[in-house]
Amino acid sequence: MRLFPKKPNKLKYSLTSDNQFNALRKKEFSRLDSLGQTYLDYTGGNLHPKSLLSDHYNLLQKSILGNPHSTNPSSQMATKLVEEARKKILSFFNADDYYCIFTPNASGALKIVGECYPFEDNGHFLLLSDNHNSVNGIREYCKSKGGDYTYSPIFQSDLRIDEDKLMENITSFGVKKNKLFGFPAQSNVSGVKHDWKWVKTAKGNGWDVLLDAAAFVPTCKLDLKKVQPDFVSVSFYKIFGFPTGIGCLLVKKDSFPKLKKHWFAGGTVDYVSVKKSNHLLIANHERFENGTINYLDIPAIKLGLDFIESIGIDNIRKRIVELTQLFLTEMSQLKHDNGIPVVRIFGPLNTENRGGTVIMNFQDKDGKTFPFDWIENQANKKLISIRSGCFCNPGIDEVNHCVSNEEMTKFYSSRKDQSFDSSTNYLKYMSQQIGRMRGATRVSFGIATNTKDIETFVNFASKLKNKSISIVDELKGEGMLN
Repeated sequence: MRLFPKKPNKLKYSLTSDNQFNALRKKEFSRLDSLGQTYLDYTGGNLHPKSLLSDHYNLLQKSILGNPHSTNPSSQMATKLVEEARKKILSFFNADDYYCIFTPNASGALKIVGECYPFEDNGHFLLLSDNHNSVNGIREYCKSKGGDYTYSPIFQSDLRIDEDKLMENITSFGVKKNKLFGFPAQSNVSGVKHDWKWVKTAKGNGWDVLLDAAAFVPTCKLDLKKVQPDFVSVSFYKIFGFPTGIGCLLVKKDSFPKLKKHWFAGGTVDYVSVKKSNHLLIANHERFENGTINYLDIPAIKLGLDFIESIGIDNIRKRIVELTQLFLTEMSQLKHDNGIPVVRIFGPLNTENRGGTVIMNFQDKDGKTFPFDWIENQANKKLISIRSGCFCNPGIDEVNHCVSNEEMTKFYSSRKDQSFDSSTNYLKYMSQQIGRMRGATRVSFGIATNTKDIETFVNFASKLKNKSISIVDELKGEGMLN
């Protein structure tokens, strides 16, 4: 019996985008099928197309590239290729009024803002409860410099912004001189695309805006002529899989002076003196590119963006919408015989203003939650790559599982000096201590995803129909059943 039977008025197992993307998968990502793997972790990291590796390899084989910051031929060639990549990035994001600063990843881009934003001068940091930990961590810079911070909540029902509360926060703190608003274009957990209007609204109320675009740009167009945040963080392996270890910070040129760098390194200064203990920082992107940049891999960025443009970012967006709708429809129909859903999906159950990232908990026939790590372990056995935990976004997890401020305060205050080694499952330990399950299962779709991948996962999930959580031997005596 087919999982998706071809009957009238039933969802047929074919999508309008299949022809283009099935051909693309066969040409660029055939290793998925030859190895029998199902990859559903594109928010964790994209897969590299075959041609990108061969094109980059050929470039390296035919070139002699040396450390930039010199006028010798190999240095000049490396500089030329790096600057071509930088120019391509600015063109891709329509960002000619921005500087492009190369960083190790999106987190490295965010770290620059945290280190250099002048929170010490009557500063305030506003951020959503839905933010990646690399944005959450900026609050520690803010606190250490004497600034204050505020979290603006999201609704539990759909994980979207509580607009009344955010508007209240944006129009508050008028006495603050330096105000930074950390805004995710798309949640790395729920897939929710937060409304761009908040960038303009915040700027109109005196805030500088830091846009975390890492989860958004792999499948959607970011036009920085239309949306003009002050700072934007991007990670390139999230977009086209290779190379890892390179991201960028895009800084609006008229906001560049706002970042106050408190040290210098090789390649960041026009002049430095030992006797005089003085230095002069370079007045462009090089100010923040400490030491030697990854000049052998950066040229692959241009090749990767060329690849994305050859497919069409809007075609990718439409494909992800189709795949996500198919997934949500099929997973929502999975129920135990008593009517209890096999999965509880968090966040929007439709594709309106959401990307191809979905989180869920699996439930047994009595409504008890299967541990996320057990689900992942079972998926591993089927060669299905998914992700589990809280995905470096504790705010979403605390909202989904109704964890109160009092519970978190009590937990951390009682373990202030307690450390954990790398073998400790911290979320499981916390779940035991507060008496409530934490964490979830996340699947996410990308340019290589096909309908067979979704069918494989739905079949995997359907195996839990009418099952009791007692099948999970690991749960015995661990006190984690809810």
